[in-house]
Amino acid sequence: MTLLPAYDITLAGYAGLAAIVAIGLTLLTGVSGQTSFGQASFVGIAAYAAALLPDGPSGLLAGLALTGAAAWLLGLITARLSGHFLALCSVAWGISFYALFGTLPLLHGFNGIGGIPPLRLGPLSLAAPAANVALIWLVVGLALLASRNLLTSRTGRAMRTLAGARAMAESMGIDTVRLARAVFVLAALLAAVSGFLFAHFQRFISPTPFSLTASIEYLFMVILGGAAHLGGAVLGAVLVTVLREELTDWVPRLTGATGNYEAMAFSLAVILFLQRAPRGLWPRLARRAARPKPRRAAPAQPARECPIADGVALEIEGLRKHFGGLAANQDVSFSIRTGEIVALIGPNGAGKSTLFDIVSGQLAPTAGTVRLFGRAVVRLPARRIAALGLARTFQHVKLLADESVRDNIALGAHLAGRAGMLRALLRLDRAEEARLLAAAEAAAARVGLDDMLDMKAGALPLGRQRIVEIARALCLAPRLLLLDEPAAGLRLQEKQQLAALLRQLRGEGMAVLLVEHDMGFVMDLADRVVVMDFGQKIAEGAPAVVQADPAVLEAYLGGVA
Repeated sequence: MTLLPAYDITLAGYAGLAAIVAIGLTLLTGVSGQTSFGQASFVGIAAYAAALLPDGPSGLLAGLALTGAAAWLLGLITARLSGHFLALCSVAWGISFYALFGTLPLLHGFNGIGGIPPLRLGPLSLAAPAANVALIWLVVGLALLASRNLLTSRTGRAMRTLAGARAMAESMGIDTVRLARAVFVLAALLAAVSGFLFAHFQRFISPTPFSLTASIEYLFMVILGGAAHLGGAVLGAVLVTVLREELTDWVPRLTGATGNYEAMAFSLAVILFLQRAPRGLWPRLARRAARPKPRRAAPAQPARECPIADGVALEIEGLRKHFGGLAANQDVSFSIRTGEIVALIGPNGAGKSTLFDIVSGQLAPTAGTVRLFGRAVVRLPARRIAALGLARTFQHVKLLADESVRDNIALGAHLAGRAGMLRALLRLDRAEEARLLAAAEAAAARVGLDDMLDMKAGALPLGRQRIVEIARALCLAPRLLLLDEPAAGLRLQEKQQLAALLRQLRGEGMAVLLVEHDMGFVMDLADRVVVMDFGQKIAEGAPAVVQADPAVLEAYLGGVA
């Protein structure tokens, strides 16, 4: 005997099934920024596998295997896509799978497959709807717990960079393409679990629940609940499931007419919800108190071991970069030794940031050679160059604005960890995670950010955001540090502290290449200065020598006084 009516139990089951899919879609879309209109297809693959293989374990394994294989193959195509390209691609496969479900003779077309036996757990039968619903919500709880473990891990931090910060992530050593594919497969597997449970819960399947419309509803659930919040996925699933069913029942009664008016009413309700809560309902209903994390003893982080040839950290020879007819870099050559600070200066548009992008692997040169610690790195991806011991900051600050200072800095420690997605899901990475966060806190203390670790990075002034970038770069434990306008936005005292830090790093044997427009800062700090103009190197030498060079005066002042 149950306390709830059969209708409410059934509705709770459908809401739980939708919540499992929505949790995966939160990881995929809300956190990783990969919009998918095809999640219902993955639900369908597993549901049909469960129907054709009625034995519980074999049906589940077959559904997971088929769904995982399909998602992995699709991920080979879509992992490099983003924005509307990815969305349109997901629409295409959603329509394709729906057509496949309706036309394959084995799947009985739109007549569907009935007589699916109830799920059994050993000797226990889940024929009773209440038992089935209890299992479904147990799976929801496990999915929430595992997903939360993932998001509070090294992999979870990396996932957040996929939504618009991939260039920065690659410079920290993160393989964004591989990670995007892994998240895509994980979201598909969660949908597969929902599909397996759906088949045994409803005991009849047809193509209709796996249509493009169903995929759109899953997205509605995530957006209404709060796209980046796991709790919002469950809230949105319950809200949309209940709202859809109630409107289907009440709209015909109120209008006294037949027709698809409930779809219009549902759309209007969604619009009203989004107007009132554009970031979703969960952030409004569950204001999370920011609890300071306990401070850990921060062990000194060892420098990354890099092969060094003759004490030279970086060699650039004959570097060229053309964008069509524009020569951004033209036959640029210079080198940097370990324990040396070299400043790269020049007017705006001189090609300095382009050179930075080539050295760090963001751009491939048209011609020329770049050697890092004696190894040629031209055309190596940015993550491979980072692993060799190069870290950088950016001219335009690249941070995860909605994440804490601590988590932003900890991205720099990504290469110091080894735990992958599976260990994170099972919470087997906690010792490593504590070590990485301790390294992040040590880097923060080094640049004077230890009292701001729990603040959101986007809430800091621009000058402090640049310091966060420097701390993140130091967290990588580099041997060569590239700083793109590090003093921009800093006050005088902050510039003095930064100069003192860079001198300390030089004393530790680190090589530093910096681009900066503050000539007072540069001339007091740099051992050597390289001057560029219109993509070419026009001078190189000690600060005093460069300041007196007629070519430099011509580039900066338009003529020699």
